[in-house]
Amino acid sequence: METSFSLSSSLTKEERYQQFLPLLNAYISGETEAVSVLANVSAALHEAFHHFWVGFYLVKDANYLILGPFQGSAACFRIRRGRGVCGTAWAEGRTQVVPDVEQFPGHIACSSLSRSEIVVPLIVQGEVVGVLDIDSDQLNQFDETDRHYLEQVAQLITQTVNLR
Repeated sequence: METSFSLSSSLTKEERYQQFLPLLNAYISGETEAVSVLANVSAALHEAFHHFWVGFYLVKDANYLILGPFQGSAACFRIRRGRGVCGTAWAEGRTQVVPDVEQFPGHIACSSLSRSEIVVPLIVQGEVVGVLDIDSDQLNQFDETDRHYLEQVAQLITQTVNLR
């Protein structure tokens, strides 16, 4: 099944998300292989929104997030709980919107080109099992609109596949 996530650049960010979510839902519905779903969600978000980096880190033990499927340049292999934007989202269990990564205490620079970031926890039965991490090479790229819709993307993923 071929699906295009290329959306019109004339749409507002919210309109793009409103078109994106039903496409993504239809695309991953019924799939059970977690790695495949995460890989395709990364690709779909990358294609639709042209972010610098889109990917997942998964909880593999009590102390570290481990790099999962992604689109973009090479990334950090593991991130300690509570460290950087991803580790903070994991430890706090809430989305982190960072307008300027240089201003985030303890930011981990996997790429010096990353300027702003949003990290959304993937939560199953009250427990963070991973995070969706999106970086931009521009400042101030993420806002409450991104938070709102990316949290819906995260929920869609956790309802579709078993990440435990």
